[in-house]
Amino acid sequence: MADILLLPFGSAGDVFPFIWLGRQLMARGYRVRLITACLFEDNVRSAGLEFIPLGDKDEFEAMIRDPRIWKPGIGTKVVMEFAAKSVEPYLAAIESCGKVDLILAPLTAFAARLAREKHGIPLITVHLQPAVFMSVHETPLLHPVMRLFNKLPVWLKRMVLALPNPVDLFALPQVRRICKANGVKPPRSLWREWWDSPDGVLALFPAWFASPQPDWPPNLLQWTFPLEDLATEHPLQPELQAFLAGGERPVVFTPGSANVQASRFFAVAAEAMQRIGCRAVFVTREPKQVPPNLPASIITVDFAPFSTLLQHAAAFVHHGGIGTLSQGFAAGVPQLIMAMAHDQPDNADRLERLGAGAGLSVRQFTPKRVALELKQLLHEVAIRHAALGYAEKLRQKPSPEVLMAWIESRMKPRPHIA
Repeated sequence: MADILLLPFGSAGDVFPFIWLGRQLMARGYRVRLITACLFEDNVRSAGLEFIPLGDKDEFEAMIRDPRIWKPGIGTKVVMEFAAKSVEPYLAAIESCGKVDLILAPLTAFAARLAREKHGIPLITVHLQPAVFMSVHETPLLHPVMRLFNKLPVWLKRMVLALPNPVDLFALPQVRRICKANGVKPPRSLWREWWDSPDGVLALFPAWFASPQPDWPPNLLQWTFPLEDLATEHPLQPELQAFLAGGERPVVFTPGSANVQASRFFAVAAEAMQRIGCRAVFVTREPKQVPPNLPASIITVDFAPFSTLLQHAAAFVHHGGIGTLSQGFAAGVPQLIMAMAHDQPDNADRLERLGAGAGLSVRQFTPKRVALELKQLLHEVAIRHAALGYAEKLRQKPSPEVLMAWIESRMKPRPHIA
């Protein structure tokens, strides 16, 4: 029986897809261990996976409470510095596992690539969103200025993308130091040398959402959205079920599982709902962000699996994280995104181009504008039709046998780690 390690890095939207992968691999008879931040232990173990915790809850909480994390540009700095800081704990956890036949990890889990170079463990890089593919043919919209950048000729875009990048600026020095300490030749650039594993790259989003480009890695398998949200383990709360059954379909609002600085988001949401006379469900891990004395037409819950909740929704308003966005597609509901940073602007741009919703910047996210956009989303037949069409596409799931066979082809028996 092969031993496989999964190394997600980030929030629930980054971890849940790896839980899905773990379920698939366990069904094939493999031993699967998942290594990530300790606060996901209950989620991982409830899915039946072995779990190796990293860090402490306070450390992760400190990062997500840093207001810079939701700022364009500076948010990348916060994440990459935290990723570099996590290399040594991740590597120690990997090396504690003994014999390992395969690792699956995102690009930000730099310890996975370090373990490949040090111990020869095959590595599959898992990309959850198209924003990480910095193609010169279809460059992700990571910032509004990228709209102009995408109009440049390919040769000029290639020159610009060859300039120093934020990943190397914020994470490379620390990673190079750790590589040297472990007897591994340091990369000259994380972006150009460690971004994609030579052993294989797995893109967990469908081609209709982002079509493959000529400069994507040749050893890539593009799949579909995992859509894991632990719905089997977490039914809707009785109070929420009663609310949903007690009236018209509500609009669901969430700023993301890691966003604990969303007071303005919910204040805007509450006023917008009052303007258009709709019911609403507010989903946040920190309910104190929600305005006090809300009307009975709005309910607040700390968690709800979106695959279940959105079956009862009229529309979905959120931050634009790829996991949240994919659940909106699967439910066939129109979506409105308030994009802040990271991959969110690109995801919002793709949603708009697909005709299944709209995107706003933080500055544009006002009660008047949100009410206006929601009226259009709720009543525009073409948008509803597009949303339902993408839900139908996601119901046509590819066979997991193909994915598992591809993953297995990347495995090579390896000696025990000394």
